[in-house]
This record gives sequence, C-alpha cells and structure tokens, in this order.
Amino acid sequence: MTALQTISQMAQPWASLYSNSRVLSSGVMFSHLAGLVLGGGGAVAADRASLRAVRASASEQTSHLRELALVHRAVLWGLSLTFASGLLLAAADVETYATLPAFWVKMGLIALLLTNGVVMQRTERSLAAGGSSWRRLHRTAVASLALWFAVLLASTFLTSAG
Repeated sequence: MTALQTISQMAQPWASLYSNSRVLSSGVMFSHLAGLVLGGGGAVAADRASLRAVRASASEQTSHLRELALVHRAVLWGLSLTFASGLLLAAADVETYATLPAFWVKMGLIALLLTNGVVMQRTERSLAAGGSSWRRLHRTAVASLALWFAVLLASTFLTSAG
C-alpha cells in the first residue's frame, strides 16, 4: 500500500461524512471562501494603501503602519480559516487532490504568500522603529497583490479540475 493510499484510507471516515452531508460540505466550502475573502480582501485593501503610503507624509505613514498591524490580524485569521478548511476539502478526496497539479501550485503559492507576509511584517516593524525601507514595503505589497490573485486563479483551476 502506498503512502497516498494509506492517507486516503485514514481520511475515509471524513470523506464519507463530507460526501453524505450537503450541509457539512457547504459549510466547509463556505468557510474556505470566507477565509479567502477575509484574508485576501483585507490584504488587497492594505496592499493598495501601502502602495499609496510610500509617497505619503511622515504622519500618514505612521498612521498607516498602525493600521497595517490591525489588518494583519484579520488577514492571519482568514489565512488560518482557509488553511483549515482547505485541509478538510483535500481530506474529502485525498487521491484526487494529491494528484492535481493545480493543488500543488496553490500550495506553493500559499507558501510564497506566507513568506512574503513574514517579510512584510518585518519591514513594517523596521519602519515603525524608524527604518527607511518603504521601497521594500512597496515590493512586498506588489508581491502580495500578485500572489493573492494567483491563489484565486489556482483555486479556480482546482475547483474546475476536482
């Protein structure tokens, strides 16, 4: 028995429950989409504001950095919800998802998004402490925008392939 078959067999009770309950499957999908909207929506709005803040006055930049700290909490909650519900979605059909290139592309994009988020938060802390890395914040905001839309695109391919 392969590792994939073993994992699939372990997930079988969940897969059966998921496939036999419209309410449960709809709830998991709603949670996944809600996480994307909360995380991605907050991030896109914050990224756009970061792009504008690069050219703003010092007081506006300080205000923006305070706002970013608050927004990132919601973004992290959204990513967490998306991750947890994504695991449940994948566990409902392990053998299919594990063999779909779109699934692995999406996982790679999410890893890049998380890495970019760490760089962004470090940059924000540096700026809040008096650093001058607004260009780096600009680059990470552009990368974040691109990655969120790439995740959405990969999700679309994944949904139509599954």
